[in-house]
Amino acid sequence: MNSISVLVIIIMAIYAGIAHLDALSTQFGLFTPLFAGALTGLLMGDLNAGLTIGATLQLATLGIATYGGASVPDFLSGSIIGTAIAISAGDVGLGLTLATAVGLILTQLDVFARMINVVFQHMADAAAQKGDFATVERSNLLGMITWFLSRSIPVAVGLALGTQLEGVTGWIPNWIMDGLRYAGGLLPAMGIAILMRYLPLKKFFAFFVIGFVLMAYFAAQFSILGVALVGFALAAIYFMFKGMFAPKGSKGSDNDSEVEIDG
Repeated sequence: MNSISVLVIIIMAIYAGIAHLDALSTQFGLFTPLFAGALTGLLMGDLNAGLTIGATLQLATLGIATYGGASVPDFLSGSIIGTAIAISAGDVGLGLTLATAVGLILTQLDVFARMINVVFQHMADAAAQKGDFATVERSNLLGMITWFLSRSIPVAVGLALGTQLEGVTGWIPNWIMDGLRYAGGLLPAMGIAILMRYLPLKKFFAFFVIGFVLMAYFAAQFSILGVALVGFALAAIYFMFKGMFAPKGSKGSDNDSEVEIDG
């Protein structure tokens, strides 16, 4: 197993902190596992491995959101650490297994960061009642530091121990490692299934079937981008012609904007 350079550790630790702040505020997309895996792979000279692990974890996040402040698996950090380990060890399967484990374990650090931020929020509330807006701003900035460190420190430690993690897996029982591997394989399917529950599939099942057939039986001829373009074209055709068959005087179906959620 090749060691991970100090420069890569520093860059990715800083990136992990900034990316998590992006997830909480600007939403530019730096926090996505796919972006994190691709950047890690690019820095370490194996973009393909980074895209493989990042895309797998990206599928696992479909349909998952922090509604009501709930904590979700930290697949951002998992993608970074998993990709780095996969490239240094030359084993994508090992990297994906560790990425899944890291993402699940670091959920607890997300809870810890939220607990610490409560202190700064109380400081901001007290300052707001006194009209001290400078302290309100300062309290919120201090809270950002907590979020930054909650991701940058684990990533730095994980990457620094990267050369030893393969040995750590040696004393982990096989049934645990097998469970993590199965979880890594099931999470993308679960993410897609959760997302599908919020899509109006009963109404537009024909488009779903077309996409499935293209990827299942014509994968050699179609890429994901190709299927997406076919879907875009079908959607455009639907919206262009849906009004032609509506009763005169109507504005088309009034259910187009509804979201179907099966009970």
